[in-house]
Amino acid sequence: MRIATFNLESLDLPPRANRPLDERIAMLAPELQRARADVLCLQEVNGQHDPGHHRRTLIALDRLLEDTPYAHYHRAVSEMNTGSGIADVHNLVTLSRWPIVSARSLRNVLVDPLTYRPVTAGLSADVDETVVFDRPLLVTEIDTGEEKRLMVFNCHLRAPLASSIPGQKLAPFVWRTVGGWAEGFCLSSMKRNAQALELRLAIDDLLNADPQAFIVVAGDFNAEDHESPLRIVVGAEQDTGNGALAVQSMIVLDRAVEEGRRFSVIHQGRPQMLDHILASRAMYGRFASIEVHNEALSDEAVGFARVDRPAGSYHACVVAEFA
Repeated sequence: MRIATFNLESLDLPPRANRPLDERIAMLAPELQRARADVLCLQEVNGQHDPGHHRRTLIALDRLLEDTPYAHYHRAVSEMNTGSGIADVHNLVTLSRWPIVSARSLRNVLVDPLTYRPVTAGLSADVDETVVFDRPLLVTEIDTGEEKRLMVFNCHLRAPLASSIPGQKLAPFVWRTVGGWAEGFCLSSMKRNAQALELRLAIDDLLNADPQAFIVVAGDFNAEDHESPLRIVVGAEQDTGNGALAVQSMIVLDRAVEEGRRFSVIHQGRPQMLDHILASRAMYGRFASIEVHNEALSDEAVGFARVDRPAGSYHACVVAEFA
């Protein structure tokens, strides 16, 4: 069994997309074919309006998959709110060779929205703000034919870009004050950690019901494994201080990748492992190997600054294989 995660980076159609879809397909389809995944977790899949439908559909994704085996896979798509359907941007999509028995989205379900009063916003911050998560988590239950079903969490945590603070922006990426940027960056960290907490609590619910549950978490964490979001999700023995809880910790599988190859993003010359696959203890018993397809990866900071409308993704596909 091969389980993969891949951030497609705003897969869409013109005019919102900077490049024609065919050019993006030429770059992305080989990545998907190489993954040979039985379960594929995708991030940043944008929705499009179809004249024949009242709601958005995934026209761009269908085009990307149409000449691949994934076109016939079972599919689950995240929802920002229950019943809201496909969002305009940054949907999560999980594709499975096997039947998806159930799927649900988690967004401020186990963790309430944050209540926050901006410090640097001045008079515009007379009342507390309600801060919700930017994206949901997508949880799927897959019937692989085993006695126990496989639970897959597809996630995309908040990026480490400063959140907007009222009155502190001169332009989308230009701040009025250092303090305003610092507060926005702090707020983003709070949102990313809180969403990691919601993921950890959802994992706990499954493990409390069955300590031997088959659980895999795959996605773009926007964090390396020594940073707070990963530590929250992993729940390592050295952090809880309780050996009896070790069976509930999650295993970061990409630790098995040799140091020189362990990166899924390059940012300003620095290789970083931001895309991860984690497994429960029972699933770790089936773990065989992991690959990071980063041979053709370019520096995202240099690319966005110098490349005319990049067609590929600045994230590597990560694939874990289980017996």
